[in-house]
Amino acid sequence: MSKKLVLFCDFDGTITEKDNIVAIVRKFAPPEWEALTEQILSQKISVQEGVGKLFQLLPSSLRQDIIDFIVQEATIRPGFAEFVSYCREEGIELLITSGGIDFFLEPILAPFDLTDVPIYCNGSDFSGERITITWPNACDEHCTNGCGMCKTTIIRRYDPATHFRIVIGDSITDLAGAKIADYVIARHFLADKAEELQLSHSKFATFHDVIRILQQVQQEVV
Repeated sequence: MSKKLVLFCDFDGTITEKDNIVAIVRKFAPPEWEALTEQILSQKISVQEGVGKLFQLLPSSLRQDIIDFIVQEATIRPGFAEFVSYCREEGIELLITSGGIDFFLEPILAPFDLTDVPIYCNGSDFSGERITITWPNACDEHCTNGCGMCKTTIIRRYDPATHFRIVIGDSITDLAGAKIADYVIARHFLADKAEELQLSHSKFATFHDVIRILQQVQQEVV
């Protein structure tokens, strides 16, 4: 291949079948979470502002209860382990780029051998009365979207002259990255947006589909 494949794979609703933040706030937060979530999805407030406010609804004392709940609740999308193995075998660089939070993302992914896979996500601080989200991967000077975990910042580190950049995702948090990527592998909201914006894309339901799509892309990007 003349270009090296690099994958930027979302976590919530992509690696997992459902959005874990929504599952957590639905279980533990007061009713205000619904209006905040709607404001995020309709882009009335930034993802960073919205997610920060959602977790401020939750007492820090719930940390272990939330972890226990979400590890039990989360379902990994079929084919994920095979997908990780495929990337290794083919020498495809894989990054997990998630708007999720470290304290639940890491336990969910713990059963998988991901020591060689960089994971970018938001952080958490339980030192106060309520959960505070931290932003170790915030937007660079090229992004003003208030992403929280800025996927475009990470994508821009890879030169499109030498890398074929593929976003794998499902939601509003993947849209900005999809717009600057070379290709999008999408489901749900992101698939609809990719079609609407006429982005080069394929739809997927499982990671077995993703592997098949990657095999096709590898044949074409030479």
